[in-house]
Amino acid sequence: MDELFRSLGGLFLTAIPTFLLVIALHFYLKRMFFAPMARVLDERHQATEGARKAAEESLAKAAEKAEGYEASLRAARAEIYREQEEARQKLRQEQAEAVAEARRCAEAAAKEGRQQLAVELASAKESLALHTEALADQIVDSVLHGGVV
Repeated sequence: MDELFRSLGGLFLTAIPTFLLVIALHFYLKRMFFAPMARVLDERHQATEGARKAAEESLAKAAEKAEGYEASLRAARAEIYREQEEARQKLRQEQAEAVAEARRCAEAAAKEGRQQLAVELASAKESLALHTEALADQIVDSVLHGGVV
């Protein structure tokens, strides 16, 4: 058993430099490779998160602007519709006034025509009355003096 311990002790003695070398390699790699890599990965993560947050903020601003544009577009459409409706009402009113004016003109022309017709009728009656007497006198003369033909 003594020999076994001595063999193990010799093994440990020969393994100590390897163990120390592995520990030294561990700290060296940790400091020279893993720490910078972790720092780079952390910076990359921060940059990615920052870009993601900036993109989200940009999307939120774009959505706000789009909503604002849509609201102003709705307002502009409403204003255009209101103006069109006012123009239609004005046109209808102008058309109604034109129809009323045409109706007044037609009624005035009809009234004037009726008056002129009444004057012509009175004139025709008077002329007929004058001719009636003369015609009656001719008929009487013709019947009394000349006989019936």
